Amino acid sequence: MDHFLIDGIGFDEDSEREPVSGQGSMPQWLFPECEGLPSRRFVEETLAPISVLDEQLRHLYVNPAWVKVSGVPASAFLGRTLGEVLPDLQSPDDVLVEVLADGQPREATISGTTGVSSPLGQRLWRAVYHRVDLPGQGACLCGIGVEISSLRRYLDDLETAHQRLALLDAAATRVGTTLDVETTCQELVDLLAPSLTDMAAVALVEDEFTGAPPPPPGFLRLSKARGVAPSGMEWLLRQLGGPGPHVDVPRGVATRQCLDTGRPWLGNLASDELFQKVTVDPERTKLFRAAGIHSLLIAPLNATGRPVGIILLGRAGASQPFNDDDLMTIQALADRAALSIDSARRYSYEHTMALELQQALLSEPSTPHPAVEVAARYLPSGRSVLVGGDWYDSIPLADSRTLLVMGDVMGHGFQAAVAMSQYRSLLRTIAASGTSIDKILGEFDRQVAQLGLDRLATCLLAVMDPRAGTCTAASAGHLPPAVLRPGGIIEVLWLPAGPPIGTGLGGYQSLTTQIDCGSTLLLYTDGLVERRGTDIDISVQALEALSLSADGPLDDMLDTLLARLANGAYEDDVAILAARQRADPLAPP
Repeated sequence: MDHFLIDGIGFDEDSEREPVSGQGSMPQWLFPECEGLPSRRFVEETLAPISVLDEQLRHLYVNPAWVKVSGVPASAFLGRTLGEVLPDLQSPDDVLVEVLADGQPREATISGTTGVSSPLGQRLWRAVYHRVDLPGQGACLCGIGVEISSLRRYLDDLETAHQRLALLDAAATRVGTTLDVETTCQELVDLLAPSLTDMAAVALVEDEFTGAPPPPPGFLRLSKARGVAPSGMEWLLRQLGGPGPHVDVPRGVATRQCLDTGRPWLGNLASDELFQKVTVDPERTKLFRAAGIHSLLIAPLNATGRPVGIILLGRAGASQPFNDDDLMTIQALADRAALSIDSARRYSYEHTMALELQQALLSEPSTPHPAVEVAARYLPSGRSVLVGGDWYDSIPLADSRTLLVMGDVMGHGFQAAVAMSQYRSLLRTIAASGTSIDKILGEFDRQVAQLGLDRLATCLLAVMDPRAGTCTAASAGHLPPAVLRPGGIIEVLWLPAGPPIGTGLGGYQSLTTQIDCGSTLLLYTDGLVERRGTDIDISVQALEALSLSADGPLDDMLDTLLARLANGAYEDDVAILAARQRADPLAPP
């Protein structure tokens, strides 16, 4: 008796054929017993699904393992294709046809759902198909498979976890790149969508109600910050919460619940009733429906134990509802973003206070002697939310002289601005003594060191004497002044540079130079000329390469000078003071 093996299963060419059983029992001619190999028992008791197909890919046989995983009786398979029996499975018919054509075994994947429910949802099998020639049947196919659904799910979960970790890592570099609140909110929603959601919007808790009446008792005010939505859904962001810049949230709605408890609120495949718990106005439930949103997630933005705001996320159309992994990832991102938003708000508040203080102090320099006209500019840095300690002043002295002051307290922020105001007042008091400017600087340095204000400062003093046509200047570590001559040429007046104010070292020297009628004296802080990567002395010398009109109003001259030197945003605060002898000292300013 001749026989052959198919994947270890024996077939006899002389075996007697039996009709195929409708209950899936194995015909004798299909898998006969072979010497040393109980093939019938092997095929029917194995846990691997096995099937035999004819040339039209119709089933001749399925073993009990395939019946069990499919949930379909064997009789339903016989004489029918896989697609006819289990239409929710993707049959690899193209691969099977190739095996029949050239006889080469091939692997194939079968995926989909069967009549047996699975916690894995989509199921996946990997099968190998061989061509066999059965007596009286011609060319047939024998397929043996193994389910790899759990492995596939494990690999998918691993990839998802990797993507979520990468997203959390990206948040560290993409969210909070500046200390601007609105920019930080925009960075957050751009990170969330479309990676984790279709629509995202940020609203921040409003503690101050400048320019608007406070919310009603028991309500919490949220200001609309930033949002993002796919193309065609932008209208939803504009209409959420009403037309105004803020929305007052009462107790009882999901948003308020999220803020009060500090826990996220989830509404998957939400009903209209559930949507109404999110919206202050029940009519706005229609907005979510019109946009095709089926699931909502509200995550709190908590920083240092208090609510900063919320993130509203929505999934629409074919997007899956939010799952537990989404919830954990989004809340982790929200916690990180909340710290950045809170820092940006605090710095913004401090910046506003410091800037208002500095602008109040520097709104106008003191009235100089009538024989001298002055103009000034102060520009905060364009790359920092913190103002510096720059200050300027002009103090009238006896004999038609005017003391011009330019100073820079080290550091930034509100404390630097407060120290600047103290230094400015102290210098005015010392200057009233009428002593020489080198002695004024020495006394200024001594008193600041004794006061222990713990902030050094540079300072430049210059006395313009219209009667003598001179300028006497002294520097405490400050950049030298410059003179714009009547012909439009700028000349830097290099001075002996003494130690900064507050060191207690003293030892300042003055230098006197001629100032012709029509010349303009320029005092400035390092922000005007300092450039990254360039030596400061070279930057100062670059002033001499400029050519400005010495005629016309001083304000116009300063605007032109700033425009010539500006190269994008200034890296440090800029203060500049211009002084010029009047042609007619009796003319009104």
